[in-house]
Amino acid sequence: MMKAILKEARPQQWTKNVLVFAAPGALGVLNQWGSLWKSLVMFVAFSMTASGTYYWNDIKDIEQDRLHPKKRFRPIASGAVPLNIARVLGTVLLVGGPVIASLVRVQAGGVVALYAILTIAYSTRLKHVALLDLAIVASGFVLRAMAGAAITQTPMSNWFVLCTTFGSFFIVTGKRFAELVEMGDNAGSTRSSLRSYTVPYLRQVLSVSCTATVVTYCMWAFENSTLSGESFPLHSLSIIPMVLALLRYLMVLENGGGGAPEEVFISDRTLQLYGFAWVVVYGLAVYRA
Repeated sequence: MMKAILKEARPQQWTKNVLVFAAPGALGVLNQWGSLWKSLVMFVAFSMTASGTYYWNDIKDIEQDRLHPKKRFRPIASGAVPLNIARVLGTVLLVGGPVIASLVRVQAGGVVALYAILTIAYSTRLKHVALLDLAIVASGFVLRAMAGAAITQTPMSNWFVLCTTFGSFFIVTGKRFAELVEMGDNAGSTRSSLRSYTVPYLRQVLSVSCTATVVTYCMWAFENSTLSGESFPLHSLSIIPMVLALLRYLMVLENGGGGAPEEVFISDRTLQLYGFAWVVVYGLAVYRA
């Protein structure tokens, strides 16, 4: 059962929580132990809370998941993790995350608690409301970045916030787009909000959110370049791998993939290459001194 318990926690989803390092990393303070250990604590706290929400989401969706060709194999839906044990573990994880973050900084714990509240609200009701379901899930990514900034007391640029917001909306819309393409006419049986979407509509939302992400990232990069007074435009050069990564993900979506973004990021070598190039270029821009 331990294997099923760990699987239900979805450790592969913890890659999303790397966003807690975004704000302190962007300002070049992760090489300071004080900021690094606080960011690591936040990563653990957010991973716990997120796993707790996955437990409760699957508890609420157990009947619908059993109708899904893939989700029916999830530990709770398949019965590998009994419901009474799932409820206890889900609660412990959901409460433990904000508590751990609060031990370092109360404001950081508040951000994690807000994420938990929004996610539970999403799982119980809001995921059935078209557009609002996209906004709630996207806000989870933004809150991850905000949590990392809160626990390290790192200021966040307005362009950084906007870029994170639109980028998150882009990823979440891509997931819904892939689900709609995969499930076709049966999409509404597993996620009721999908009945309100069409492929052309979601494709337009993808275009808008992708464009907004590129524009806001460019403005953020130019702003950082000006503030740092760099002689070589490394911040500006980081735009190239960022745009290529976004376009690569669009390509994956159009080819029928993207239903599980974290699996795409883990398995797609081209996307990994663009991501690595971005990390190197942006890392040099921030930490070269």
